Amino acid sequence: MNSPRLKELVHYADGKRSSIAYDSSTSVRVAGVLVVRLSGRVVEGRGEGLAAQRTVAALPGELPTSCLLTGLHGSSGQAQLEIRP
Repeated sequence: MNSPRLKELVHYADGKRSSIAYDSSTSVRVAGVLVVRLSGRVVEGRGEGLAAQRTVAALPGELPTSCLLTGLHGSSGQAQLEIRP
């Protein structure tokens, strides 16, 4: 699925930065876990021109049916960023 171009600015401990533009995304729900993968390129700064991929795995904080009555109030999970040639 193509999405609007999303941008992310990464700040490193040494003060340098990478600006990433994501141009595609996919999402899938597996055993109740929502996995979202964004793909793009570093457009400025450290790693300019390299491929970038952000993966987020989110666990629901409530039952999926909660959205029918009160709405979902949050989730928790992990995120991973890979920048590679």
